[in-house]
Amino acid sequence: MLIALTGTPGVGKSTVAEILKRRGYRVLSVNDLAERLNCVVGEEEGCKIVDTDKLAREVRKVVEGLTIVEGHLSHLLSPDLAIVLRCNPIELRKRLEKRGWSTEKVLENVEAEVIDVILVEAIENVKEVYEIDTTNLSPEEVANAIEEILKGHGDRFKPGRVDWIREVGDLLDDLIGRV
Repeated sequence: MLIALTGTPGVGKSTVAEILKRRGYRVLSVNDLAERLNCVVGEEEGCKIVDTDKLAREVRKVVEGLTIVEGHLSHLLSPDLAIVLRCNPIELRKRLEKRGWSTEKVLENVEAEVIDVILVEAIENVKEVYEIDTTNLSPEEVANAIEEILKGHGDRFKPGRVDWIREVGDLLDDLIGRV
């Protein structure tokens, strides 16, 4: 079974993936898989460009049992289930700025989170989708929620409960004004 652990950069995917690994889950990184399976087709602004169609075909060859694939492209790899991590855009902005990201890159990712880009893509591409708001949860609590979903008790994480548009106020206007 292939599980996608996806979300906008900065929501906590990598941190939670490490916790799940320590708990005994098989967790693979989209970036590592793309490199290993020769699916990187270029680079733009320091980011790898991945042939997701090829990677979706190739990843099935290395999946054994329950495998979690972590990365913001994992929901495009024909997974059996997708878990989309979400974060309040105001907090997300702080996290990305702390990483030293440019204003343009912060805006691009905050805007993607506000308008549910990854959630919508996941719903369009995956039969079973869940979303977890990580904003006020510790990474361990997010990992616990993922385990709850994997055990078949994820009803409270069905999509549609996270709505950032009402919460962000003037955040995008402020970011757009700085671009």
